[in-house]
Amino acid sequence: MYKAFFKLRQNPFEITPDPSFLFPTQGHNEALAALYYGVRRHKGFVVLTGEVGTGKTLLVRCLLQLLKSSDVAFAYVFNSRLSALEFLQYVTVDFGLVAAGKNKSELLLQLGSFLVARHQRSLTTLLIADEAHLLSAEVLEEIRLLTNLETPHSKLLQILLVGQPELDEKLDSAELRQLKQRIALRSQLLPLDLDETRGYVVRRLQLAGADSHANALFPKETIKEVYLHSRGIPRVTNTLCENALISAYARQLQSVPPEIINEVASDFRLNVTGKARVDEAGRSDWKELWQAVKTLLELHSQLRGDAPSQQQASMHPFLGAGKHQPIV
Repeated sequence: MYKAFFKLRQNPFEITPDPSFLFPTQGHNEALAALYYGVRRHKGFVVLTGEVGTGKTLLVRCLLQLLKSSDVAFAYVFNSRLSALEFLQYVTVDFGLVAAGKNKSELLLQLGSFLVARHQRSLTTLLIADEAHLLSAEVLEEIRLLTNLETPHSKLLQILLVGQPELDEKLDSAELRQLKQRIALRSQLLPLDLDETRGYVVRRLQLAGADSHANALFPKETIKEVYLHSRGIPRVTNTLCENALISAYARQLQSVPPEIINEVASDFRLNVTGKARVDEAGRSDWKELWQAVKTLLELHSQLRGDAPSQQQASMHPFLGAGKHQPIV
């Protein structure tokens, strides 16, 4: 809609993870190098973590693009809400094997034969588990057991776990200490700083067709507002900039002023993230606390042989004057 107006060949701020739009910060370069090294050198377990929207899936897509012309076969699990058996079935099918009608033992035997056959031909096999922070401890233990297939020199199956910081916390738990000890490489993606955010926005504009006017489209003052509201998260940056371009086009502006960024941030409620959940949690905590107090008061009253007083009933922070029921 706005491409012709801003002299762009394509939309610069799509939120889909397109490897051609990778902005190579030092952190992203180091993480990508670690992933590639871990897979090519048959290190076994590799872990990548980062906050929502920092580019984890994009980095995985870039890795797969690097491995595309090599001898690597991969299974990519992006749905983490699976049981152990469903997980094995998914992986088996993604490797091009038959899973229908097979029990767990048969699936494991088939996977083992597949991995051994590929190793004998000096081929690499990779399992990627995205959203791995949502995997159950049972599934993570099943993944660990898959790494028991190894030679004296290397692992037959390379495993990449990708997830939010909760994955680190899960791996630190006592029940998964055996898995944690097998991790060969760990990388973490952090939000961009202000300079990186500025470079990120300009690079995307240039890749989309903007040349000398890339910096003019989003002046420094505007980038500061983008960074303020996005907190350096690339996905949020894309959302802000995409909608800002639409607003600027609607007003026939040749550049995006800071006010538009503030308007977009307000429309997307970026300044109130998590507030509703905190308030609701507070209400829930108070209701549970009051229920406990009310129970104790009733028990005390029964022992004394009288009923709770009106003053006691009005102690609930969510009761209105003269009311006896909590607001829900």
